[in-house]
Amino acid sequence: MKFFKYQGAGNDFVLIDNRDQQFDTKDTALVAQLCDRRFGIGADGLMLLQQRAGYDFEMVYYNADGNPSSMCGNGGRCIVSFAKHLGIIEKSTRFLAVDGEHEATINDTADWVSLKIIDVEHIEKDGDDFVLNTGSPHYVKEVVDLKNLDVFAAGRTIRYNATYKQAGINVNFVEAVNDGYQVRTYERGVEDETLACGTGVTAVALAMAWHHNRLGTYSTPIKAMGGDLNIRFTYLGNGVFKDIYLEGPAKLVFEGLYPGNS
Repeated sequence: MKFFKYQGAGNDFVLIDNRDQQFDTKDTALVAQLCDRRFGIGADGLMLLQQRAGYDFEMVYYNADGNPSSMCGNGGRCIVSFAKHLGIIEKSTRFLAVDGEHEATINDTADWVSLKIIDVEHIEKDGDDFVLNTGSPHYVKEVVDLKNLDVFAAGRTIRYNATYKQAGINVNFVEAVNDGYQVRTYERGVEDETLACGTGVTAVALAMAWHHNRLGTYSTPIKAMGGDLNIRFTYLGNGVFKDIYLEGPAKLVFEGLYPGNS
């Protein structure tokens, strides 16, 4: 089975061209094995690129534990770069994911992707923190001294509390830096901190705009552990956000055959 390994700001994925429908989509054990960092290829998740009538392609995403998951923003950017690599698209695309239709553009060198995220029309408070859905559910918490925070312990406490344990939630810790924000994320499904989370940094940018009531069109730079990302959006007020774009790098790391030759 031929596979491709991509990363977007350190968020890494196994990608498989499944237009011939040869991959068994019910084999969750295989997905988990492929994503295993010691006994497999190693990744935060796995994506299948499939044919879908009316679209350039369909994105099917699995968490590293093998279970089907909600939308992954950095994964979405990586699969756009993969589609360009396969010759399916050139500079723009319209594809289908689990949360609906997405649009994206990619530069000539195929290493910078701007991905449109679903509109957001509602943000909730949980104490002093924020909860919203940007294609995946996210919890946003402002902290100080983020670099020294035990993200695994703090994130796991929130993700497995009585409110969120059953459905699960991604937990983002944020600290203001310069003209943007530093973000670290504990991801459900991976059940650990990842170097970046696309829908997570998007949730942070929107939550902070809502918190400070910053109406208008903005570009918010975000520093994730694995690299720099940018969020563009228009905030109309009352928790309503339109024209949301997640922008950042998406790069091919290597490709190979699984299982490889010993």
